[in-house]
Amino acid sequence: MATAARIAFESPDNHKTACPSKDRPVDLVHLAKQTMGDKALEAEILQMFARQARALVQEIAAAEVATVTALAHRLKGSANAVGAFNVAAAAARLEAEPDEAAALASLYAAVIEAENFITGLCR
Repeated sequence: MATAARIAFESPDNHKTACPSKDRPVDLVHLAKQTMGDKALEAEILQMFARQARALVQEIAAAEVATVTALAHRLKGSANAVGAFNVAAAAARLEAEPDEAAALASLYAAVIEAENFITGLCR
């Protein structure tokens, strides 16, 4: 009986399961916390982020190495703010390795994935 009571009142061991929102290109739970659940504001912020990310990627493509670092840092901050954590991670990698072609390609892929996700949400 003591074992059954112990099992019944233990906290569940589910802290290791992944949050589905974190598997998406934009963590919508994070974004909802940032916007206090205002869906119109979320859509507006995501659309602004998509435009900014596209513009920064274009600037990065034509920039000198020193400028790439600053642009990647700016993109990393914006991506973290909206919950685009894959973009933020790719931007952080490019910030650390501004002359690495693989880091740039990873950033391009992450931005395109986030942009496609945002476009799908905002239809």
